Amino acid sequence: MEKLKELREKKKLSYSKMAARLGISKPFYWQIENGQRRLSYEMAVKIAKVFRSTPDKIFYQEFKNKVK
Repeated sequence: MEKLKELREKKKLSYSKMAARLGISKPFYWQIENGQRRLSYEMAVKIAKVFRSTPDKIFYQEFKNKVK
C-alpha cells in the first residue's frame, strides 16, 4: 500500500511506532502495509485517525485500482 507507506515515512514513523499507536504487533502492521494481510474496515479507521484523515483518502484509490 504505497500511500500508507508514504504517509508513515512522511510523519517519520517506524513500523514499530505505527504498530504501537494501533495496538498491534510490528509484523501485523508490516503485513498490512505490504499487502500480505487483509485490511479490516476497523483497522482502516484506526490508521486514518493516526494520520488525521479518512479511510477513503488513504485507501480508496488503491482499492479502486485492484477492482479494475
